[in-house]
Amino acid sequence: MSRHVVVRTFERIDPEVAKGLAEQGASTVHEADGRRGAFRPELHPLQRGVRIAGAAVTVSCHPGDNLMIHAAVETVRPGDVVVVTTTSPSTDGMLGDLLATSLRAHGAVGVVMDAGVRDAAELRAMGFPVWTRAISPQGTVKASPGSVNVPVTICGQVVGPGDAVIADDDGIVVVPRDRAAGVLVAARQRTANEESKRARLAAGELGVDLYRLRPLLDRLGVEYR
Repeated sequence: MSRHVVVRTFERIDPEVAKGLAEQGASTVHEADGRRGAFRPELHPLQRGVRIAGAAVTVSCHPGDNLMIHAAVETVRPGDVVVVTTTSPSTDGMLGDLLATSLRAHGAVGVVMDAGVRDAAELRAMGFPVWTRAISPQGTVKASPGSVNVPVTICGQVVGPGDAVIADDDGIVVVPRDRAAGVLVAARQRTANEESKRARLAAGELGVDLYRLRPLLDRLGVEYR
């Protein structure tokens, strides 16, 4: 078997599950999934106030070479999040507004990439959400093979094709496809519970009472004076 492949067909999370996860946001989903799946905070959004979630289209590239991102475009379906990593660290500008235009035309809702981007102003102006390691004018070549829609490791997490990827101002979280629906249920329950707590805190109740922390403080030897 070739070491480099483009997998065209794979199972994705349900679009309605993706929509629900986007509404919940990265932090809530992370907590609801047992504090799993959070990317290390090394990638930053080009934009603010944007939440996305979708099925991962994964791309493994040679550093400084965006050939495989171009190869990935034909596998993108509406609602997908393109997840790009490189085989060694890279901050080269591997995504610009032209490639983003192509991805969006095929339905991508955003890109998460452990590499750099260029044309940052144009990407912001076109409203295409991107989370990236760096902004750089350094361009790329199109010369080296890689793979599309295979499991990749990015910022400490393994992402498989079709897994749920949630990204917003708080960061990025991945949920394996087979757990996504259950995590959405747990996230909605967590949100409802937080609404109740928010109302009690807004009314003046202290967190040490709400969370029953006074016995803990006492056991830890904390004295009030």
